[in-house]
Amino acid sequence: MNQALVQRQHHSLVLPQPTGNLEQYIQSVRSIPILTAEEERELALRLRDQNDLGAAQYLVLSHLRFVVHIARGYKGYGLPLGDLIQEGSIGLMKAVKRFDPEVGVRLVSFAVHWIRAEIHEYILRNWRIVKVATTKAQRKLFFNLRRAKKRLGWFSREEVDAVAKDLGVSPESVLEMESRLSGHDLSFDPGAETDEEERGRAPIAYLATQTPDPAEALEHQDWEDNSHLRLQAALDKLDERSRDIVRERWLADSKSTLHELADRYGVSAERIRQLESNAMKKLRGAMEA
Repeated sequence: MNQALVQRQHHSLVLPQPTGNLEQYIQSVRSIPILTAEEERELALRLRDQNDLGAAQYLVLSHLRFVVHIARGYKGYGLPLGDLIQEGSIGLMKAVKRFDPEVGVRLVSFAVHWIRAEIHEYILRNWRIVKVATTKAQRKLFFNLRRAKKRLGWFSREEVDAVAKDLGVSPESVLEMESRLSGHDLSFDPGAETDEEERGRAPIAYLATQTPDPAEALEHQDWEDNSHLRLQAALDKLDERSRDIVRERWLADSKSTLHELADRYGVSAERIRQLESNAMKKLRGAMEA
């Protein structure tokens, strides 16, 4: 077994604790080291060939930061971020169970679809109840109006005013909640088994959008974040002088010339060029691994 991986498992793995504080949990998962391609493959082989649950645990924990990032993209649905992260983590565990290290892709690329699928299912299960009552006043109306409507049916104006006065809310709030309770869910994109009339009323039949696909945008952001993390990990493997040369020549806002770096390190410009070339080769090899 890779000795470096053994040391990381014993000394660097910090299990996220159920503190009740979401930000502490997020900071905890961010502190877990990202696996190299070699380490990821070794753990996946141990899971597949030996049913090593410790390897599965490490694969899951080292990818929780990606679950957090993906879950943040769905905060606009009004659901708790902690619940979105929890559902995404279930998708990650399913992905780890099905991951085949022989296919030649990284686990994060394979898992993103499973993570999103679980989050999507959770949103679809909870969307209706979230939109019906989201404030304290609406929740009070929701429970009281349900009982009143069973007895009275549709309200007259006098009944609306009476309910509003009794519950301490505005008549407009009563009318809005009555409309919500009287409505029904409509599928955005009905399946083939739905009759033609209902498919014609579905939003997908008449709502067009020119905005980018959110899933594609999130996938692109995931790819950029992952590339940045891999680049930083690759830079950390360089010696200090090579790392400084790469940053000054490629990453700094005001880039240094070969002669400026040569004067700084007391060597020739050609030597700086050689160090830069060797460092870039190492970075490309690490990024392609």
